[in-house]
Amino acid sequence: MAVNEGDFIKLRFTGSYDDVVFDTTEEEKAKEEGLYNEKKTYGPIIVRVGGNHIIPGLDEALQGKEVGETGTVEVPPEKGYGAHDESLLKSAPVKNFAQKPTIGTRISSDGQEGTVVNVVGKRALIDFNHPLAGRTLTYEYTIDAVVEDTVEKVKGLIELYTGRNMDVELNEGVLTVILPPGINYDQRWMMARGMLIHQTFEFIPEVKEIILKETYTRPAPVEEPVFEAEEAEAPAEVDTSAAEEKTE
Repeated sequence: MAVNEGDFIKLRFTGSYDDVVFDTTEEEKAKEEGLYNEKKTYGPIIVRVGGNHIIPGLDEALQGKEVGETGTVEVPPEKGYGAHDESLLKSAPVKNFAQKPTIGTRISSDGQEGTVVNVVGKRALIDFNHPLAGRTLTYEYTIDAVVEDTVEKVKGLIELYTGRNMDVELNEGVLTVILPPGINYDQRWMMARGMLIHQTFEFIPEVKEIILKETYTRPAPVEEPVFEAEEAEAPAEVDTSAAEEKTE
């Protein structure tokens, strides 16, 4: 079965440049390369081919391939993370940093993410390009399956955008997403929610309505510990006869 644009697929991959692995869906590979993150869920990801869920060079390489196929593709910068833009190199005084910067320090400024690439005297040079900009990338990939189930597609989009595995119900075109308590404090969810809803309607025509359901359960009352009072020891009897004789 060939993969076409618009198909949802289960995909495994490992991305590298100059033999340096920077991303992988394989847990053992992540551990081997020192990339393992205990908070990340490893295994195949669900993406829509042609849905801008992966970089263009890899996305294009998947179209027309067969389910179960394993391959390798080289992705030039223009189909990856773009060329390295020298105008995005900025200099800043070291005193502007909360802590003394070193090469590799990640910073955020005016909504941009950057990396300190050099420190000379009292100034730091910051690169606001994507860390992979200007690099030719190599991806090894395997197409595990084409996803047909509507609920599985939605759950795949949720995990792709939020990194969370949420319960989903679909009934006569009404999709209910069961939200974990306190999800609105999750910045990643708040940023991804609008895109998730938009792409669900755009890519999954079976969904006619979306309900985001957040439920709270009253916590069980905390029982106060019960302490049993210890019986007080009877006071020791004192022999007062000698004292009485002295007072006579």
